[in-house]
Amino acid sequence: METNEIQKPLNEDENPVKKEVDSQGEEEMSMEDLLKAEAAVTSKIYSRDIVKVKVVQLTPENVLVDVGEKKEAVIPVTDFEGENPLPKVGDEIMAVLEKKGGEGRHTILSHKKARERMAWEWAKKMFKARERLKGCVTEIKKGGYAVDLSGLRVFMPLSLSEMGGAHKHYLPLNARIKFYIVDLSERDRSVVVSRRQVLEEDEKARRAEVLGGISTGGIVRVVVARITAEGLSVRFQGIEGCVRLSDAAWKNPAEAIKTYSRGQRIKCKVLSVDIEKERLFFGIKQLTPNPVDMLKKKFGYKSTLRFKVLSVAPEGAKAKISEQVDAFIPAENYGSEGAPKEGQEMKALVVGVNSTTYELTLSVRAQEEFDDRKRMSQYLKGSPMLTLGQILLDNSEDE
Repeated sequence: METNEIQKPLNEDENPVKKEVDSQGEEEMSMEDLLKAEAAVTSKIYSRDIVKVKVVQLTPENVLVDVGEKKEAVIPVTDFEGENPLPKVGDEIMAVLEKKGGEGRHTILSHKKARERMAWEWAKKMFKARERLKGCVTEIKKGGYAVDLSGLRVFMPLSLSEMGGAHKHYLPLNARIKFYIVDLSERDRSVVVSRRQVLEEDEKARRAEVLGGISTGGIVRVVVARITAEGLSVRFQGIEGCVRLSDAAWKNPAEAIKTYSRGQRIKCKVLSVDIEKERLFFGIKQLTPNPVDMLKKKFGYKSTLRFKVLSVAPEGAKAKISEQVDAFIPAENYGSEGAPKEGQEMKALVVGVNSTTYELTLSVRAQEEFDDRKRMSQYLKGSPMLTLGQILLDNSEDE
């Protein structure tokens, strides 16, 4: 009899005990049918087929079952270890012959071996179909775990128990786990399973969901993993990401990244998402406005600033406009008096903003030209207008 036939409940058509219904509607079984049914069960038992038997009595050591021919067989209670609760009187259970009985001795059946045989056939189908299975850790062994798969004892190596492999045991006894069968030997009746494949599949699906749900321009929190000369390595929901040095800060990024520490949670802006390579690129400086834009807005082009010179070098002079704003006067933008002196108070026009140093670029020369034009305009505005007669008179006097 095939194992498939014994894994499902028998219906009336499959039941070897044919029932007859009399004219009164009462079910009766003929003696001939009864003998045939009992003979069929006995034949299967002695052929060491898996049979379905009914529980008739429970004792502390054994479960007594009906095997036909007015005989009973016993199944040790230990065969039901791990099954809770134990079967009750009237329940039908699977069993297979363990030892024939004799005069004054019960036939001994095994429920455990029946389950193992059924589980073996089922495991072969699941291995071929590459189905995900569930089981329970029953023993922590050297180099791996013993796992119960519906009554079948299978082995899971340490290397297949965790993502990326494992060098020590992490799973406790009775841990319920999911796995795939990766090797099945008919000759050795051995099965090897892998939880690692399940974890890797689930992680891949999770990562795809995370990457699909994040969009460029979004603000997220990440965890700093490493600090390098190239920037920050970060992790977002387990996915590796990067804050390049140029995106770490608007000003002095190399110094700015030194203020972060490993494990720190920080806010970042999503700059790009590489779904194929599963890489994320973030920016920190993008969380604040560009200082160039802010300086241009606050200090208009060709507006006049008064300041004190901080230092003078061959390439130009540095000045302090406010606590947060610095300025630079290139040597070619000096005025008619040439290079200024340190501490000298002066004024100059704003002619630009340096996008690298975020300093205002000033010009004393442009300021002097502006002042000259202004004085000329005021002078011309204050001079009296000459009439045509005065112009002609002046010309006649010259003649």
